[in-house]
Amino acid sequence: MPQYDLYHNEVKNALIKDGWVITDDPFTLEYKGLRLYADLGAEKLFAAEKNHEKIVIEIKVFNSPSLITELEKTLGEYNIYLSVLRRTNPEHKLYLAITETVHTDFFKKPAIQDILSDQQINYLIFDPNQEVIVQWIN
Repeated sequence: MPQYDLYHNEVKNALIKDGWVITDDPFTLEYKGLRLYADLGAEKLFAAEKNHEKIVIEIKVFNSPSLITELEKTLGEYNIYLSVLRRTNPEHKLYLAITETVHTDFFKKPAIQDILSDQQINYLIFDPNQEVIVQWIN
C-alpha cells in the first residue's frame, strides 16, 4: 500500500465537508499488469441532474527545494494516471489537490499557468488548516 501524503486527511475531510462521499482510499488503478494508487476516489450525487460525478484526487505537497522538478514529476504522474483512468474508469475525472500557499506562490505564476493550461490539468485548491476546498479549477 502507498504511503499517505502529508495532507491526505485534510483533503479527505475537505471533500466530505463539500458533500463528496469517499469511495476509495486509495483509488487503485489497474491496467495490463500495471497497478497504481491515486490518493482518493469520491463521488457526489447532484439531485437536480439525477447523476453522479466521480472524481479521483492526487494530492501534491510541493515541498522539495526545486518546485520545477516537483512540477515535472507531478505532471508525469498526473498524465500516467489520466491515461490509465481513461482506459479503465472513463467516468471519473482526475484532479490534482494543492494547498492555497502552493497555488499563490507557484501555480499563479504566468509561466506555470501556461504550462497547466497546455496540459489541461484539473486541480483543486484546499486550505489544510480549515480543511476546506477553496476552489475547483478545470
